This record gives sequence, C-alpha cells and structure tokens, in this order.
Amino acid sequence: MAASAAFAERIEKIPFGDMETWVVRYITESKIIGGKTQTLYALGQTDTIRGNVPFTYGRNGNPWSMSDAYAVVSGIHKAAGTISPEKRGDGTCCRMDVKMLEVSVFGFIDIHVLVNGTIFWGRTIEPVKTAKDPYCNIDFGVPFTKRPSAIQLDYKCIVSPERWIWKATGLSASKKIDGHDECEVYLLLQKRWEDGEGKIHAKRVGTAYERIAVSHPEWENGHRIPVKYGDITKTAGYKDYMRLNNMMRAMNSHGKITPIEEEGWADANEKPTHAILMITSGCYPAFYGHEGNVMWVDNFCLVYDK
Repeated sequence: MAASAAFAERIEKIPFGDMETWVVRYITESKIIGGKTQTLYALGQTDTIRGNVPFTYGRNGNPWSMSDAYAVVSGIHKAAGTISPEKRGDGTCCRMDVKMLEVSVFGFIDIHVLVNGTIFWGRTIEPVKTAKDPYCNIDFGVPFTKRPSAIQLDYKCIVSPERWIWKATGLSASKKIDGHDECEVYLLLQKRWEDGEGKIHAKRVGTAYERIAVSHPEWENGHRIPVKYGDITKTAGYKDYMRLNNMMRAMNSHGKITPIEEEGWADANEKPTHAILMITSGCYPAFYGHEGNVMWVDNFCLVYDK
C-alpha cells in the first residue's frame, strides 16, 4: 500500500527551495543613523554584493523575495534584516525572526519598527522609499498555472504563549496590545485579469493555509498542507483568516503597483494564472507582532497527484 501511494503522487522541487544557496549583501547606512554596514540576505545563486545597490528580484526563474530590504527614505539609507541562513546538518536552512528594529537619529531620536521575518513568491521593489505603506513596494505572486495537491516543507519554530503583541509603526510610540502572534504558511492560487484602467482583479482558485500556534522545537520533516480548490468557506477546517484577501498588491501592465482585488471564489476545476506563497514568523500585518518569535524552514516542495 505504501508503494502504491508513492507512485500515486509526484513531488516537485522549487528553485532555491532547498535553502542551500544565498546572496549576501552589504549595505552601509547613512551616518545620521550611525553609518553601520548591515548584512542582508536573499535566496538565489551564491553571490556577494557590496555597496548600496538595489537588488533585482525575479531573475532567472527565481520566485523568492523576502522581508530583508534596502530603503532610501528622505535621503537616508537604511537596511532592514530579519532573514538569515543557518546551518542544518551538512547544509543550511532559512531562519526568520520577528525583530524590533531601532533607528537612532544623531543618537537621541529613537524610532522603533516591528518587522516579521518573511519569505514569499514575488518581488520587493528596491530601494524602498516609504514605510507608511509597506505593501506599495511589493509585487506579490508569480505566474503559475499548475494545480498541486499539497505544499510540503520541513519546519521548526518558537512561538510565545503570551497574549500580547507590539504595535510599532515608527510613526508613534510603540505599545503593547492584545493578540497572539503565530507562524503562518500559505499558498494562494489565483486567476487574475487586468481591466482597461489597469486595475488587477482575481478569483481564488486554490488555498493551502496553516497557522502554527505553539512552539515546535524539533524539526517537523515533510510536513504537508493540502491545497483545497474552489469555495472553501463551508469545508472542514476553514478559518476566517483564510478568507479572500485584498491587502496585497501586484504590478500591472503599466508598471504600476496596484491592489489585487480578490472578488470571489473560482470554480473548483479552474486553472490558476498566478500563485502567492508566504512563509512568515508572524501572522499580523506589517509593524505588528511578538518580538522573539522565530521560524526555521527547509526543503520546500509542491506535491502533485499523478
């Protein structure tokens, strides 16, 4: 029976999903905020980039972007890093931290921003020019027309049991509010189209979604999350956070980042045009979360029925 099950499916590796090769970037911040050289990382062909150079995501079939970003806001150069490779056995995995990033101007004006460690399919458009709307710098998703039955990955995590999170936007003083931050993994399959005004519309074709609410200090190898097709609102295990999502953006045919308007659920037999994969150490929107939560991931694959 085990042999029959093995022949009934196909496991497809994703480019750079083994987390083994990385681009290392060295960004020197402006003297007004200390002038330190910070290290940023990106999944991709092994390379080292020195200097304040925007990184171009989405090249050579690489679907991955991440929360590490180089920003130039009001002429000030800043690097934000929450992703790092970490040794695992004879290879490496990806570590994603929830961090409170501090910016000190001339040593006496302190700004705090809470950032979740996140890797995802899409492109971050660098340099980031504003922190007021973090999603305006991101082209979420990649072209994708397949219909996987599940996503598969190795993971472990540290999730605080405390029932509060930070709200730290940098625009006002940081404060604690009620909430419980959790790690999150999801794949959204969409059928997209663009209207004559350049607006991007979508219907949700498939959904794989899981939040991890407690710590898993040991590796969970080969963990699978099934992809459910069509309207999942009446299926077992449906949670409100799996609902249609209108927070994300994408680049339209005119080169402008615009909201993706998910307008409904597609037929269960529909073929997608795009996929958004997200793996993150925190489930809240930008600038909200629990400092100290960590997620490690490795060996990301897609599973298909034969």
